[in-house]
Formats: sequence, C-alpha cells, structure tokens
Amino acid sequence: MMNTKAILLFLALLFPFSSFSQSPEANDLLAVKRTPEPFLFSVTTLTSEDLKWSLDYSASYGERVTGPFGYEGIDQNFALKGYLGKQFTLFANAALGFSGKDKVASMQHVEVLHDFLGGRKNLGLRLGAGVGATRDYSDVKSLMTRITLSYDATRWKAGGNLLLEKAFGNNRDAIDIITSFGFHYRLKGNVYGGFETVGEDLEGFWDPKEAEGGAKLLVGPSLNATSKNSKVFFSVSGGPVFYATRNENFSNGAIRDLPSQPGMTIRARVVFVLTE
Repeated sequence: MMNTKAILLFLALLFPFSSFSQSPEANDLLAVKRTPEPFLFSVTTLTSEDLKWSLDYSASYGERVTGPFGYEGIDQNFALKGYLGKQFTLFANAALGFSGKDKVASMQHVEVLHDFLGGRKNLGLRLGAGVGATRDYSDVKSLMTRITLSYDATRWKAGGNLLLEKAFGNNRDAIDIITSFGFHYRLKGNVYGGFETVGEDLEGFWDPKEAEGGAKLLVGPSLNATSKNSKVFFSVSGGPVFYATRNENFSNGAIRDLPSQPGMTIRARVVFVLTE
C-alpha cells in the first residue's frame, strides 16, 4: 500500500541521523550549544551567542493533514536560518510536496523576527515579533505577523508562537489564528525530550462561519538531539490531528481543508551548522 511504503521511506531517511554519540563534555550543562531550531512546529529566535547560520533539511509524512500540520503525503523542505545582528533573525524555507497521486506542489516562505525582550543571551526569556509572507501549496499568497515567546534554561527549554495570517484567496477567513507550543527537558547528555502542540484556525471556537471547517489541534511527543561536535542537530515530532470544533463551511482552495475524519503527521529535521 502507498501509506506503508511512504512511512518506510520516511523512516529510511531518518535512520542515518537517529544515533548521536555522547561526549564527556555533555556532562557539563553549559557546554551544550542551543539548537538553532529545537521544535518542529514553533519558530524561535537566535541570539548573538548562538550558531550564526544554519541550513536544515526536514521531511514529513501526513495522512489527511495540511497547513502547519504537514502535507498530505511526503514533504521535503529546505530552510535557511541566521542571526542578522541587533536581535534580528531571518528564517526562509521552500518545500516540495508529493501526494502520491502524480501531483507535486511547492511552497515558499520568508520571515524576519526581532526580539523586543531578551535576545542578547541564549539563556533566559525572549519575547519577539516579526512579519513574513508565504505562497502555500495551493498557490494562495499570505501575509503574516508572528509573536514568539521562548525560555531556555540549562536543563529545559520551551517555546511558543502566536501567528496571525491573512490569506489572499477566495472564501478564506479575514484572519487565521494559529498557535503552537513546545517543551523539552534534558533526558541525558545531548538528548532532550518533551511534547509539542499546535492549534490551527482557532477562530472556529467563536466563529460558526469559520471558512476551513473548524478549529484543529495536534498534540504529540517531541525529541531533540545534538551531535558530538554540535555541528548537526536532529529533531522529530508528530501525532494525531483532530477537530476541536466543527462546522459545515469548507473552502476547497484552503491549504488547511481537512476531511471529516481525523489525521496524523510525523515530521523530522536535521540542522547543519554553516557558520559559528
């Protein structure tokens, strides 16, 4: 079956990166560098103490999911992230989606974020905001504003986003509201474990005419690990996607259109450090 083959292919892509050796330096809590992008569904800002530029490759497999949850089928994504100085972070990515139905779609996205609170050191509280633009898999263009909140300690880290998106497409909402949150605790050495959650189209909680069928949620486990020399970082997360509210309004052109049954997704990312 297509689904079984797709999952096996996805796991095969992850296998070379699934083992990370432990080093004596890992016993020193302060010796481990912060992952440029520890969470799969939340964007975090960089600081002057972080690794300056990184390139990442991510792959995902989804069933009956779209939008922030992933792509219906196999998705291949490349992203560039860097510290611009003066508490500014650049994040840009492009992706190709393979639905398994002889159809290939693409997506492009770029954002600039700025820390207004914190952001001068890689430990502690950071509160930032930024703007961006996206062309999604259904060829709908959007403008967005993102608010980021994160806290890094020596043994744990947390990060979350509030995303307000204006899509310039037919039968779309005036504003789409998306939230995400992730938490990691240091399990051993350079390995962190925790959870991630995403809430999408949250306007469905109070708007019975919400255009994408209602509010949707994802909750699942999350894992982040660092290589021995801190040049490669690995993250994986995923879980079930379900409706928190439902209505009969479905926009056929919306990237976040889901069938009536719940879905699932799994996503993994490998980050390669370019400059320090």
